[in-house]
Amino acid sequence: MPTTRCYYEVLSVAREASGDEIKRSYRRLAMKYHPDRNPDDPEAETRFKEAAEAYEVLSDPDRRSTYDRFGREGLRGRPGHDFNSMRPDDIFSMFNEIFGGGGGGRTRRARERGFDLETEVDLELEDVLEGVERDVSFSRMDVCDTCDGTGAAEGTRPESCSTCGGQGKVAQAGLGGMFRMVTACPACSGRGTIVTTPCGTCAGRGRSPIDRRLSVRIPRGIHDGQAVRVAGEGEPPQQDATGGPRGDLHVVVRIADHEVFERDGNDLLLVQPVAFTQLALGGDIDVPMLGSDEPHTLHLKAGTQPGDLIRIKDGGVPDLRSGRRGDLVVVLKLIVPRKLDDNQRKLLGEYAATEDTPVDEPSTSVWSRIKDAFRG
Repeated sequence: MPTTRCYYEVLSVAREASGDEIKRSYRRLAMKYHPDRNPDDPEAETRFKEAAEAYEVLSDPDRRSTYDRFGREGLRGRPGHDFNSMRPDDIFSMFNEIFGGGGGGRTRRARERGFDLETEVDLELEDVLEGVERDVSFSRMDVCDTCDGTGAAEGTRPESCSTCGGQGKVAQAGLGGMFRMVTACPACSGRGTIVTTPCGTCAGRGRSPIDRRLSVRIPRGIHDGQAVRVAGEGEPPQQDATGGPRGDLHVVVRIADHEVFERDGNDLLLVQPVAFTQLALGGDIDVPMLGSDEPHTLHLKAGTQPGDLIRIKDGGVPDLRSGRRGDLVVVLKLIVPRKLDDNQRKLLGEYAATEDTPVDEPSTSVWSRIKDAFRG
């Protein structure tokens, strides 16, 4: 295929992207640039095929590893499809498991279910505590109201394809006549019918774009990147609206970084500044709690060390399935004053004269203790 763009650039993913991220990006691009949504747009079809080529390589661990090491040259001579010569619906059939188990191919089996769709919703970390209702807006191709999805003008109807006899597929002889290969009919694109007088509203496609707005319940405890599936809010099957169910809508959740807390699974991490005197003498300190206006009071024992970790039970976020909350892990960070007045300097000088504390004792690193706390 005559393209020189990096496959990662084509799919708009980082080189360290996971398989799920690659699949999600390809699905979004394939739906965006599918020729059914962009009629008479050669650029969209090129982008559609370009994305398919990139996904075929990056979804295969062996081919991806070869590409990462040697680029396109490393893939020369290895098995692969010539997407530039393939019809878009054949490409959809190749990867139909990505689009909800069938949405997009022109065979009768592939038309049994419509396209899945995907959109995103932005949340704050506080929304994870109890769950939240969010309105989402998206566009989808829907059954044309004028022709009821047939694609034919008023007073007419699609005619049986003379090439395939209405079967939607044809058989072609293989090499040397040793076998036959069954493919989608090139005349009717696998539909089995041909629209001779197209509908003026949808230009014979049987579908037209609509804008849709829904209220979606986001469950408590959901993680960034997880999706809520809304059944039946995807697109209807291609020109076969009564022959199978619609696809689904997948609402992908994006959770913004919090300025105070960092999430690790169901636990939260908080770095709490403390003064030397609070650690040395002990005392009470107030720490913030996610979703609460009232702070939690922690009692520090005399001689508490900077970097010590204190767990507050049930101070984290709820588990998506069980609802049980994780913990809040407080990391104590010593704050050294940048400026001292004369009295403070005098008092600290007197204290320093009494010090006889070894400072070369080995100690476990702070980050090792943090990791151990989360593992425990």
